[in-house]
Amino acid sequence: MSAKIDPLEPVAAEGDLAEREAAYEKFVWDNLKRNYLGNYLHGMLGMTGFRLVNAPTFLPAYLHQVSGSNTIVGLGLALQQLGGVLAPIFAGSQVEHRKKVMPAAMWMGGLGRIAILCIAISGWVLKGPALTAALLFFIAMFGLFMGAQRVVFSLLLSKVIPLSRRGRLQAWRSFTGSLIAAVLAWVAGKYFIGHNLFGNGYSTTFVFAFILTSLGLSALQILLREPEPPTTRPQARFRERLRDFPQLIAQDRGYAFFLVVQMMSSSARIATPFYILYVGKLMPLTGTLIGSLTTTLLVADMLSNLIWGNLGDKTGFRLVLLFAIVTWLAATVLLLELHTLPAIYLAFFGLGAAQAGYLMSTQTMILEFGHRDDLPMRIAVSATAESITATAGPLLGGWMADLFGYSFVFGASVGMLSAGLLILLLAVKEPRGGRLAAL
Repeated sequence: MSAKIDPLEPVAAEGDLAEREAAYEKFVWDNLKRNYLGNYLHGMLGMTGFRLVNAPTFLPAYLHQVSGSNTIVGLGLALQQLGGVLAPIFAGSQVEHRKKVMPAAMWMGGLGRIAILCIAISGWVLKGPALTAALLFFIAMFGLFMGAQRVVFSLLLSKVIPLSRRGRLQAWRSFTGSLIAAVLAWVAGKYFIGHNLFGNGYSTTFVFAFILTSLGLSALQILLREPEPPTTRPQARFRERLRDFPQLIAQDRGYAFFLVVQMMSSSARIATPFYILYVGKLMPLTGTLIGSLTTTLLVADMLSNLIWGNLGDKTGFRLVLLFAIVTWLAATVLLLELHTLPAIYLAFFGLGAAQAGYLMSTQTMILEFGHRDDLPMRIAVSATAESITATAGPLLGGWMADLFGYSFVFGASVGMLSAGLLILLLAVKEPRGGRLAAL
């Protein structure tokens, strides 16, 4: 799709458009320090809190403790992903024509954080089936608003941080965010959950997640200076934009295969909520063990992000995605085959590093395909495609775990990762050069 100028504005001469592009670039660089700091604080504090919620330890263990069912664990993670199916498309259609998207970011981000707070409060005021139902509902709401937030905040990042600085920004905010989260995860496991602090250690943990993510959002609101892009897409109805999706995908072969890799990799998350439950089959699952394994994941995230970010800035993020999938594969096989405590910790370290590389590479690569004006909907398409498979995965995984055991689920995950790796090697080229040319 070619870029379009907003029909409400006079059609600019080519020279006028070039001047506006130059003014846009000047605004970005003039405000880079302020916007860099705002994104850094938002990412550091937000990722700290979100890691506690999204880690494949605390929430799956909590759901299993409350319900006693693998299927409920899988359902909870599926509902979280379900919100990411349509929410990104809706968010993309609502912001792609706007000069400023920060107000929408505050709404979506704020509602997602309120969902975390409701998960925490439910543990203090409800019991039994009512607690299970409330947790499932608020997990679904969290996923819904996070799906919308993903589009808006990715678009904001692309507007205010130049391409050459994004990897380092994500590396350092992830490094510091993971460091804080690792310490907090150990404290949460040993003291909050281990001592059932304030009557429900899990609720206490999620309250801390709410506070940290809210502080990050506030820092972004205070510091960010958002430029107005030289061109925007005309506003279109939601159904009209849905009809544009096949053309958006078909016009870039590399992007189309990148979507397939995303879907195969997100399908491999079929095993994610069951890593910690598998460990529980091998040894007693104490609060201290849950906390220490979560800390291992987060330390791996912290250390590896420095490598992933700098490597991506130098070579492009296709190589980071390749290494991340290989690491994910190796860690899953290690967890499946070796049952000693050192091997389990090493496997969780590998899983943490792999997830960090996967998230950084996919979230950055998507910003580098095609034209800037198509970016909101391109992010939405990727988020939706990924969420479709990520929704079915945990639900199917819970059913498979109950019927065939955890080893069968892990084997399915390995197969999906292997297929995604093969497609990445054969069909996806590094998009960075094409993205720079498109601008």
